[in-house]
Amino acid sequence: MISVEGGTFIMGSNGGESDEKPLHDVTLGSFMMSKYEVTQELWESVMGNNPSNFKGNKRPVEKVSWFDAVEFCNRLSEKEGLQKAYSGSGSSISCDFSSKGYRLPTETEWEFAARGGNQSKGYKYSGSNDIDVVAIYNGNSGSTTHEVGTKRPNELGLFDMSGNVLEWCWDGKGEHTSTSETNPRGPNSGTVRVQRGGSWSFGAKYSHTAYRIDRDAGGSYYSVGL
Repeated sequence: MISVEGGTFIMGSNGGESDEKPLHDVTLGSFMMSKYEVTQELWESVMGNNPSNFKGNKRPVEKVSWFDAVEFCNRLSEKEGLQKAYSGSGSSISCDFSSKGYRLPTETEWEFAARGGNQSKGYKYSGSNDIDVVAIYNGNSGSTTHEVGTKRPNELGLFDMSGNVLEWCWDGKGEHTSTSETNPRGPNSGTVRVQRGGSWSFGAKYSHTAYRIDRDAGGSYYSVGL
């Protein structure tokens, strides 16, 4: 895990999709983020299965739903003797953000970390303006995932925040507003959840740090992990 010191940043983009606008200030407290996407060997050690289409111990797990990801977080917390962050089931899952257990990042936390947090150099992608240096995307993937951590990390030492697999976030998808926010957690809606980061099957334009997509929380996809 990598420590991400809290701070204030400008979220969103004027150069991407319409749902990335408007730009707005967000202030976040400190949090921890996994250095790598969750690998298949880690997933299997916690969950006892490997649903991935592209098999490989060090490749990111995929074909996991948002509900699967939440269960993984709770089981990993239990395994390490930590208080579980999630309670409830189905469309009534809630998150205790004061818990020391594992959880999915909020969409805002994800973007702040992908941009490099307080060490951000303002790159388009997570760690560089040259996508081939930091990301596995459809221009270099060979139509498959790759082992995690094979590209250059971003300013915080986080790998694959752009590309390889999209990553589930906690939030349902809400509209950006121009209002400044502090520790936003987005809508807690059970039917769709946000994914971030681009993937091996996506083009370069979908791998920049502000790109947003939302999908059915119960769906599983070859291009999505955590």
